[in-house]
Amino acid sequence: MDEQQSREMAAQLRQPKGDEGIKTGEWMSEGNKTIILDTLKALNAKANDRILEIGMGNGHFVSEMVSIDSSISYSGCDFSELMVDESLKNNQEWITKKQVEFIHTNGVQLPFEEHTFTKIVTVNTIYFWEDRQAVLAEFKRVLKPEGLLVIGFRPKRLMENIPFTRFGFNLFTKEDVAELLASNGFEISSIAENTEPAFELKGKQIVMENVVVTAKI
Repeated sequence: MDEQQSREMAAQLRQPKGDEGIKTGEWMSEGNKTIILDTLKALNAKANDRILEIGMGNGHFVSEMVSIDSSISYSGCDFSELMVDESLKNNQEWITKKQVEFIHTNGVQLPFEEHTFTKIVTVNTIYFWEDRQAVLAEFKRVLKPEGLLVIGFRPKRLMENIPFTRFGFNLFTKEDVAELLASNGFEISSIAENTEPAFELKGKQIVMENVVVTAKI
């Protein structure tokens, strides 16, 4: 992957657009399956939860949450209009049941009242938060008291070896994320480091890892 290809990939991962963006959304759903499922396990959706997801991509994993109980409601927000459109197409069943909605937003100004959600979940978006304090302040605003925030990401030591992360990605260790949350009024509940199944890339066995941090306000 040359520099131009890396730049284009980074831009698509940040905000998928056009035909290539649809492919990117599908690629993210497949390539991020394990980290998403690990993060949703930590989220532990339950009856009467009101869940906000930041950066749901094409919405492929929404059913993993809302199918648990009909009393669960879900709002998905994404910076990409294309991903909102794809999520709407992929989740008509749950939209019809009035359990699910999708909204185009920048993540810093969320169109919800204070204390709306019991849980917030986000996977692989922390790299793109330009104003991290503003993002976390908004999360605190819309979370209910004792509300849970769950963040899934890949650790810096792995991400820094991927060419496209040189372009617009901020990389974090588990300690970085814990400190960021603690300094912005969150209490860390748990930090899980997960090894993912190996896959083959250009004849080499690649083992990825993820980190899932849970915190409360």
